[in-house]
Amino acid sequence: MKNEPEIIFENDDFIAINKQAGMLSIPDRIQSQPSLKDILREKYPDIYTVHRLDKETSGVIVFAKHEAMHKHLSLQFENRETEKYYAGFVTGSLPEKNGTVNVAIIEHPFKKGVMTTSAKGKESLTAFEVLEELGPFSYMQFKIFTGRTHQIRVHMKHLGHPIACDDLYGDAKPVMLSDLKKKYKLSKKEEEERPILSRLALHAAKLVFRDMAGRTHTLQAPLPKDMRAFLQQLKKIFDQKIVNK
Repeated sequence: MKNEPEIIFENDDFIAINKQAGMLSIPDRIQSQPSLKDILREKYPDIYTVHRLDKETSGVIVFAKHEAMHKHLSLQFENRETEKYYAGFVTGSLPEKNGTVNVAIIEHPFKKGVMTTSAKGKESLTAFEVLEELGPFSYMQFKIFTGRTHQIRVHMKHLGHPIACDDLYGDAKPVMLSDLKKKYKLSKKEEEERPILSRLALHAAKLVFRDMAGRTHTLQAPLPKDMRAFLQQLKKIFDQKIVNK
């Protein structure tokens, strides 16, 4: 296969992939680029979509290999029996270091492809925990109990702490080292400064579900290189402050 995906786990029923940031989960309406599903179809002609991740979100995604497994997994997602955990960076410092956001989400009435909070929307529930506060950012874990479009991104905007580098719900501004270090200077080898993070800082870290035999599968994807480097850079610059540990 071209652009060989990173397989986390595979059997006769499903395949779990560690999706790269910047790749579509499934084809979009205008076929703007090959999606992960398109690439998998080269080897697995019959592949079924169970759920999806935003284009700029990395991490664990699962596809079913046959119709029975597709139905089995889809029902678990629909009935909220799966466990879905994400890691991410948000702007600022939250007053509450853990809690839940139970605010309904609906498609924006005027902005296509954008979601917003509204009492008229669908129930949406996100649990959060601040793992570390690092200067102007907080490193967080999220657990979502519903699967609304852009749910974590919308809920964090609702709290006033959007996901870093979010182009829809934040300022979309790439993070530069010069933004964090007052005495930053370009090295002689550099002509211009490069961002230390320029994509949506959200990663699907863990997914837990049951297979058709009732066995529990816990599938994990480590923090990707760019987010890991960002975390290390923040720790170098700011005093590490562990919250609720």
